[in-house]
Amino acid sequence: MNKLTLGLLSAFLATASSANSLISPGPQDKIARSSLSAAPTSEWNKLSERGGKNVELWTLDGDGLNKVTFFGGIQVGQPLFRDADKKHAPLPRVTANMLITDIPAILESTYRIQLHTMQMSIDSQEPTTIGGHKGIKFAYSFVRDDDEVERKGEAVGAFVGDRLYIVAYEAPAIHFFDRDVDKFRQLVATLKI
Repeated sequence: MNKLTLGLLSAFLATASSANSLISPGPQDKIARSSLSAAPTSEWNKLSERGGKNVELWTLDGDGLNKVTFFGGIQVGQPLFRDADKKHAPLPRVTANMLITDIPAILESTYRIQLHTMQMSIDSQEPTTIGGHKGIKFAYSFVRDDDEVERKGEAVGAFVGDRLYIVAYEAPAIHFFDRDVDKFRQLVATLKI
């Protein structure tokens, strides 16, 4: 086995035990302790790891192989994730004057600090609607310093009132991203805020 295969297998085995509840197909309410809801068409695993008060993680095969992160109703003045080192490496905060086009930038800045991601790019962005609200859809790619696996991501985000909602899917660029991105897109089509 090569280094990448071993890394992916280790990530899968390490995170498979973290999955603590099954998300069945059908309506799911109060995702990420918020007004966010969805109706997945397939089963997902909800991980016990949260990353913050209004963060929820779903996966099909383990978060190292495919993951959807729900950021549900992040308030003005709060970061997307819980700060790991608030004193020395504070995360960017949601601000009252943010625009929809700032959503990819806050995710990128957060990843660079929290996940130690030096290689990250926003590859595309376009307007969309999420549950009837104006939003943005964007694609990105990144490499975390701790495993050097190239990952691709696709996300949607919107402001509803003074709260920020982002739903992001990411997986290794080889095989896993393309294999499961349609399940993510089906999930996004059912989002309501």
